[in-house]
Amino acid sequence: MNEYPTRQIRAEFDDESITVYQAYSPQIAEPAVARGRFVSPFKIDRMTWIKPSFLWMMYRSGWATKPGQERVLAIRLTRTGFEKALSRSSLSHFDGEVYSSHDEWLRIKAESPVRIQWDPERNAALEPLPWRAIQIGLGGTIVDDYVNRWTLGIDDITDRVHHLRSQPFVASEQLPVERPYPLPPDIAQRIGASR
Repeated sequence: MNEYPTRQIRAEFDDESITVYQAYSPQIAEPAVARGRFVSPFKIDRMTWIKPSFLWMMYRSGWATKPGQERVLAIRLTRTGFEKALSRSSLSHFDGEVYSSHDEWLRIKAESPVRIQWDPERNAALEPLPWRAIQIGLGGTIVDDYVNRWTLGIDDITDRVHHLRSQPFVASEQLPVERPYPLPPDIAQRIGASR
């Protein structure tokens, strides 16, 4: 039996903000941390993927060891911006429980600058779990909003990541506290979240 609904956003958040993660090379991470927002050489005209799940970010970056992903950043976004991005999204793949037809999905996908993927969540050993974690691909003008209007702060958490990676066992209390994120019903439907 699943511990969580199959598709549910779980994240670290408060009344105003939500924390998402990205991993970059030092060349991109260092100026972003220094300025508190993404600046060159970050490319605003490319799709950028944000992840509310800390452990999925650890899986994706290999605990900050993969080339080009040596620095893990925790980005605090406004919840308003986060939800606006989700409201302008489409799933990356057709899902008959979300779309009435393949043509409807193609139309919505063509109109949407944001992509949603639901991939298997991971445990601290980076093994797949039965439930899913959301990946959110920001593209088009949404990237400008993300960089210049929605980002409240950027922290480099690479040292913490390396410390956790060095532990023979990572206890749950060492990890960020990720709670179910309360989605408006229309957004939950749009992203295919479990009911």
